[in-house]
Amino acid sequence: MKLYRYLTGPDDTSFCNRVTAALNKGWQLYGAPTLTFDAVKGRVICGQVIVKEVPGDWSEDVKLSDY
Repeated sequence: MKLYRYLTGPDDTSFCNRVTAALNKGWQLYGAPTLTFDAVKGRVICGQVIVKEVPGDWSEDVKLSDY
């Protein structure tokens, strides 16, 4: 099955570390990153889709954080 996640967060080292950790666990980038500006907090918010092929069948019980 193909798993899908959309990581989001402030454009900072923490967000980059989360994406890097996912890549090192076998996830792959999918498409271009997205950026938006949070005017209330005065910061840029990033988003990046990641996907991963794993064995098994999809069900609501699948925990993406386990992969």
